[in-house]
Amino acid sequence: MKWSAVYGKLPVLLQNMVVSAYGFYWKKRRYGGIFDLELKKFKARETFSSEDWKKYLEKELRRLLVHAFDTVEFYNQSFLLAGFKRHHLEKIKLENLSELPFLSKSDLRKEGKRHLLSRVREKGGSFFSSSGSTGTPTEILFSFSMHQRWSAAFEARIRNWAGVNKNMARGMIGGRRVVAEGKAKPPYYRYNFFEKQTYFSAYHISPATISDYAEGMFKHKVRYMTGYAMSNYILAKFARQAKIRLPQMKAVITSSEKLTPEMRELFYEVYHCKTFDSWSGVEACGLVSECEFGSLHVSPDVGILEILNDRGVHAEPGEIGEVVCTGLLNYDQPLIR
Repeated sequence: MKWSAVYGKLPVLLQNMVVSAYGFYWKKRRYGGIFDLELKKFKARETFSSEDWKKYLEKELRRLLVHAFDTVEFYNQSFLLAGFKRHHLEKIKLENLSELPFLSKSDLRKEGKRHLLSRVREKGGSFFSSSGSTGTPTEILFSFSMHQRWSAAFEARIRNWAGVNKNMARGMIGGRRVVAEGKAKPPYYRYNFFEKQTYFSAYHISPATISDYAEGMFKHKVRYMTGYAMSNYILAKFARQAKIRLPQMKAVITSSEKLTPEMRELFYEVYHCKTFDSWSGVEACGLVSECEFGSLHVSPDVGILEILNDRGVHAEPGEIGEVVCTGLLNYDQPLIR
């Protein structure tokens, strides 16, 4: 019998215990080890000048490329074929990054667990799959330390910019079926004690169930909402239609789907707070997030982003282009261009 089937047969109390145990593991994995140190570093770099950023990124890029050349078979071969030897990579400038060959998603899918892995890896490596929203899912290797660096970036540039933090009680609407049955009885949420996370089911939101969602928010003193933009929007819309009061939030932080002006307006109406948008992915080689003034900012210390037009050159301001990322956090499975 599959574990999901076993979970589905448990009473709500035991399901909450299972969710909390899972949360305890994830809390240690994401926020233990080097997390606090990395968080301080991310916040300190927010004061960098343009010149500081250039020096930092050039140093980090060189370190990554030399590591990839020395320990990752795929890059050793592709760099040499492109005419780049080790001494070239040791002195490469940011403006020369575009001369390096692309890593296609097909190569990542084919070689991600073989020739794209470093021979020198950190502890606790596990593969995590992307959503597959842009095609066949990719699998990305996260060590414990990599997870902590990535979580520190998320805390500094998404949560903290939205005025919240990982220790505040939060509500989440995501893809996990925490309420297993399609015709389940309330409650339509489960509680992760160790992370103060109330995980609301995305599959049971309706005018008939909305009062239970509101009850869960008040019961667990939810301070901010996260997760799918559309699911959060539908929940808020049904609450407004039913004239059911929802608690005042510090922020709504959406992900995975396009956030529209209409959604922002509704969240402000029902939660009395701002909404913060962001862009990233399980590849963890790029992060764009919204500050308190409503502007979107690239976090270059997560990954260097190039925006290329259909001619393959850097797009001009206002020109539509393709995002090409070089991650600076993951040395076990480097993702370069």
